[in-house]
Formats: sequence, C-alpha cells, structure tokens
Amino acid sequence: MTARPISETVASLMPRAKAELTELVAFRSVADPAQFPKSECEAAADWVADALRAEDFQDVALLDTPDGTRSVYGFLPGPAGAPTVLLYAHYDVQPPLDESAWLSPPFELTERDGRWFGRGAADCKGGFIMHLLALRALKANGGVPVSVKVIAEGSEEQGTGGLEQYAEAHPELLAADTIVIGDTGNFRVGLPTVTATLRGMTMLRVQLDTLEGNLHSGQFGGAAPDALAAMIQLLASLRAEDGTTTVDGLTTDTEWDGLQYPVGEFRKDAKVLDGVELIGTGSVADRIWARPAVTVIGIDCPPVVGATPSLQASARAQISLRVPPGQDVAEATKLLTAHLRSHAPWGARVSVEQVGQGQPFRADITSPAYTSMAEAMRVAYPGEEMQSSGMGGSIPLCNTLAGLYPEAEILLIGLSEPEAQIHAVNESVSPEELERLSVAEALFLRNYAESRKV
Repeated sequence: MTARPISETVASLMPRAKAELTELVAFRSVADPAQFPKSECEAAADWVADALRAEDFQDVALLDTPDGTRSVYGFLPGPAGAPTVLLYAHYDVQPPLDESAWLSPPFELTERDGRWFGRGAADCKGGFIMHLLALRALKANGGVPVSVKVIAEGSEEQGTGGLEQYAEAHPELLAADTIVIGDTGNFRVGLPTVTATLRGMTMLRVQLDTLEGNLHSGQFGGAAPDALAAMIQLLASLRAEDGTTTVDGLTTDTEWDGLQYPVGEFRKDAKVLDGVELIGTGSVADRIWARPAVTVIGIDCPPVVGATPSLQASARAQISLRVPPGQDVAEATKLLTAHLRSHAPWGARVSVEQVGQGQPFRADITSPAYTSMAEAMRVAYPGEEMQSSGMGGSIPLCNTLAGLYPEAEILLIGLSEPEAQIHAVNESVSPEELERLSVAEALFLRNYAESRKV
C-alpha cells in the first residue's frame, strides 16, 4: 500500500483535529492548584480518556500518581506477534503568564496568520492530537499494524515526577519495544527533526533572611542588611559578566558537534531586540544544547505599585538550572546549593528547597526505529531528509523509561518548533506541521511493523 492514502486521510481529518484541539485547549489544565482549580486538570484527563475509549482502546485508566495528579493510560492491541509502541504526550500546560499580553484568549484556540494559537496548542495537547490522527489514518487504511500503548501525563510542566514514580512502581505498565515521545519539535517549520539530546533540570527555591522584620529605609538604610539587596547580589553570582553560567564546580565548556544553529536565525527565533547581545560563549548550539544554563524564573519581592520605603527582612527566588547530557543532575543540585550557601552576602541566613528535578537524556539515533522514522519523514516532508538536533528543555520521564526498559528504542518528535513560542505568551501550533508529523508517525508505525517481521 502506498503512502498516498495516509496523507489524504490525515488531510481529511484536520477539521476534526482542530475541533478536538479547541476542546482540549479550553481546559485550564495547569497542574498547580495554587494557580488554577484542580478540577480543570481532572476534566482534561477525562477528555483524554474518553478520546481513547472512542478509538477502541482497552484498559483505559486514570492513574493517580504520587504527586497528586492523574495520568491517562490506554492499550490498543495489534496483530498477533506485532511489536508494542508506546506513544507519549502530556495534557498539563504552563500557566498563561500575563493574559493581557495574549492577542487572543490563551484558552481559546484561535486561528491567525495560518497558525492556531492557545496555551498547550503545541506543548503538548497538540502532541496528543497528533497521536490520534496517526492512529485514525492507519485504521482507515488497513488497520494499526502494531500494539499501541498511550500515556498522557498530567504534571510534566511542574516537574514533580508523579508519572516517573508511578512507572517505577508499576514497571510492566509502560513496557514497549519502541517509545515515541511526542513532546519535542522540528528545528524549524518544514524541516523534519528528531531530538537527540535533552538537558536535565533541577529547580530550587532559595530564601534569604536578614532582619526580624521590615525596617524604614531612611532610618536604618545604609547599615541594616536588606534581604532583597542580598538576593540580587547572590543571583548575580550565578553568571559571569558575559552571561555564562557560573556555578562553582560545574563544567561549562562542553561543545555540540551536530546540527548548528546560526546566530542570525537564533536571534530571530528568540526575538532578541536590536542592539542586545546574546549571552555566553561558544556556538549557539553549545550554549543551548551542550552546556548548563541557570535562569531565575521568579522572585518574591514588593511590586513597584504600592511599594513603601522599606528594607526587606526576607527575599525568596526560584532558580532553574538546565543540565546537559554527561552531567548528573543530583551532583549539579549539590553544587548549586553549595554555591548559593557560600555566596550569600553579609552572613544572611540561607534556606534552599528543591522543588523539581529530571536527568538529561541522550537518544541512540542509530537504532532501527530511527531508520523507520527517517523513511517516514522523507515521505511526509518531500525533498527533506530527517535531521537530528538537541533540545534545551527537559522531559524527566525519558530517563525513567530508558532505565526501566533498556532494550526499548526511544524517539523524540513533536510540534514545538521555534515559532510555536511554547511557555511564552501567544503559543501556537502550525496546522501544516501537525498534519505532516501525523503522516510521519503513521508511516513510521507501518514501517516499524514491517521491519520487525521475521
């Protein structure tokens, strides 16, 4: 059977896919009850479970994971003797940040400039829809040739490790011959890409205390230690003057030897303002795929509006450290914690709490499954050859699955290309990428099944 019916079928299913993604994006499924009601995540999980049941999945279950969230599991049996493929996505999303900065409501899928905008459209509710499209196309063209397990995680963005812990306690549940993680993306729109590496991540909250209570800045300023000023000085110690991450003892000079990221393209993708320099040294690929990177993602301090002339007694910040393959996250966490404690100025009291962690990951892109994916992408993207790149983000589950199933091949694809602006305002997905990657995944499943026949 040729590939043409698959592409035609996927094209015919795109209006349904848009309607379904509209429904799924409407759930404000941020896995943090301090920001959005837990019921939003529960409703999204129910929607995913119903979608799997509608596709004849068996054993559909809502898994209560140890971090208080739910992952959704389902199994679709294939022909006797066929290999098993696990398809992964997550239905939880990042918070929308400043909703007033969105050009359309973040939880209403909106078409504009040839893209579909909405929180989670690319990361990673669109990834779940991609899996559905691929399976529907196969069912309409001779059937699904492999057994399929689907797992949709409910707390990936929070990094709280619920699914990892559940999988370790139930190792038989997600066992598969090959695993497709649908949560990365192409290097750019129209260039089929598999992700070869992921940076790991550790998330710390640091608090500094210097006074028993806030003080009048005129009466005591200049001698009394201000916790907010101490925090600013401490956070500044995490970067060199050129912006390179500087955590005592952490290696920061490794190099990337694969696909390169031209400076001009990166500046455009990152929307760097004219005249503003990039930070760090080495190639762009070195900096975002092969080296650690620290980011201050939040500070508790008085807002400008309503601020009083006071010295702050306490200050708190949340710090994310991305860790490249070849470095251990637990060791990096120890180094970062030690750095924070040793660089706090003026004898400020320091407390450090870890709130998230995930190890880096390196895929074996020479495995037979990658050959099947390369063939599929060659058809889905005529005239283009599959590329491999790194990804600066983290998917903690990858290392858990690699440890549980060392013989399984793990492939990483997805919809989060640079224009998608995941984690930022105005996140969007390219419907053309959704269509092409769905075709590629369907063809991959067919190719992979053929390659495993004796």
